[in-house]
Amino acid sequence: MAADTTDIETIRERAERWLADDPDPADRAELRAVLDQLPASAPELADRFAGPLTFGTAGLRGPLRAGPNGMNLAVVTQAAAGLVGWLAAQGGTGPLVIGYDARRGSRAFAEQTARVATGAGRPALLLPRPLPTPVLAYAVRHLGAVAGVMVTASHNPPQDNGYKVYLGAELGGELGAGAQIVPPADAGIEAAIRAVGPLAAVPLGPAGQVLGDDLAAAYVAQAIEVVAPGGPRELTVAYTPLHGVGAAVLTAAFAAAGFPVPGVVPDQAEPDPDFPTVSFPNPEEPGAVDRLVALADSTGADLAIANDPDADRCAVAVRDGTGWRMLRGDEVGVLLADHLMRRGVTGLYATTIVSSSLLRAMCTARGLPYDETLTGFKWIVRAGGGAEPLVFGYEEALGYCVAPGHVRDKDGITAALTVAELAAGLKMQGRTLTDRLDELAAEFGVHHTDQLSVRVDDLRLIADAMARIRAATPTTLLGQPVTSAQDLLPEADVVILRTEQARVVIRPSGTEPKLKAYLEVVEPVTDGDVAAARTRAAVRIPVPAAGADRRSRAAAR
Repeated sequence: MAADTTDIETIRERAERWLADDPDPADRAELRAVLDQLPASAPELADRFAGPLTFGTAGLRGPLRAGPNGMNLAVVTQAAAGLVGWLAAQGGTGPLVIGYDARRGSRAFAEQTARVATGAGRPALLLPRPLPTPVLAYAVRHLGAVAGVMVTASHNPPQDNGYKVYLGAELGGELGAGAQIVPPADAGIEAAIRAVGPLAAVPLGPAGQVLGDDLAAAYVAQAIEVVAPGGPRELTVAYTPLHGVGAAVLTAAFAAAGFPVPGVVPDQAEPDPDFPTVSFPNPEEPGAVDRLVALADSTGADLAIANDPDADRCAVAVRDGTGWRMLRGDEVGVLLADHLMRRGVTGLYATTIVSSSLLRAMCTARGLPYDETLTGFKWIVRAGGGAEPLVFGYEEALGYCVAPGHVRDKDGITAALTVAELAAGLKMQGRTLTDRLDELAAEFGVHHTDQLSVRVDDLRLIADAMARIRAATPTTLLGQPVTSAQDLLPEADVVILRTEQARVVIRPSGTEPKLKAYLEVVEPVTDGDVAAARTRAAVRIPVPAAGADRRSRAAAR
């Protein structure tokens, strides 16, 4: 008990020091209330002070709450001061551009970041209202900024927020201009954040220059260039932004490109930080697009499209018999790639080590350069190291970059436009996206993918599992000999196993306490019977054991 008391007193002392430096009266009151409930609140207080949010290649992300292990004004002030100091130390001279979504605290965090920048003598440009993440990524390049900050937690739960950093050409080079940071920049910024002294000593200036609506208009004007002029435009689309910030920009882009304006799910159309109609604001989650599918069905839509709340991801649903089904990220990815190839777009096509191998097969057959990267768009947009110009990149988690010269990150708006162009062209021929998927399967075989993930309470279980896999690597999969066993340590904690027709990629999740396995089997099509090949492929991926978390998706096409 004495040790417990000592621990409580140590955390209490840390909390009192934090309180003395916290610039937000509301956060101070929140933390004081927790302190006043000691010793009953000791576990909560310990969690709030378990350690600072770590600034990694995805920036910061965490629950909205007072204390160093949460997203709050104090943490944002420290992060902004560290970032601005690091930019100065690197010799960066341009302005800092800052965007934000509609989550709780986003605008306040964005304005505080601007004040820290101007207080240090650096111009700060603030987006005029809550806008999609791709607009911020576009702005970094368009405005010649030294860096960009986007305040968003993407498709995380309502209680979260986050802080992403992009570098401009001045420090990121042309390959990384407008792209998310990669090592060693993340470690440098993290070190600069930890070196920030008392927050009271951080000088604050005005909240920067608020940009006009012409920035979003410029984004839209360039975004519509992803579709060829004069092509088919007859298409009925149902759409949801899932209570996020995508609706105004997407509908403007569709109208400017000549498509009919999509019908929008009424009770999900406006930004709402509570996300009241979904249990989890991610279009991949069960039930998240139920209202979208209902709207598509009632309006006779040809296509249903969902963005996640910050509109950098794009989900697509298609009619499947009498109902609808969501296409997998791999399916949309190869459809987009194939469409660009048919339009004559040459250059580098890229995806990640956990995505389907179909893109590789397509590039090989069509004589186009291909590259495969670690997971994350920070790597995809740097694929090939600049030896070949990147023209398309995707990841299976619904992220697509169809115009790297426009936005060097995943972009759910331009992806939606390109899907609509493809669907409209097929509709004019009396065909659908699933027809095109069948064509690709007939040519390259059925590439059936699935994902298995196991959630744990103790992260040591994941480390132990990875160690066991490395110590006793399977020699067969699905009755076939393993022809390749690849261990990506120390670059990444990933093991890849391949047979002649199957592949498994095993890695810990980068954002959740999960061990993930990405599964793929390739089944040749014989006698033109694609349906039979799909059936054979589906049964080759076994049902996971009880307690495992398998994504509920239809078989890959």
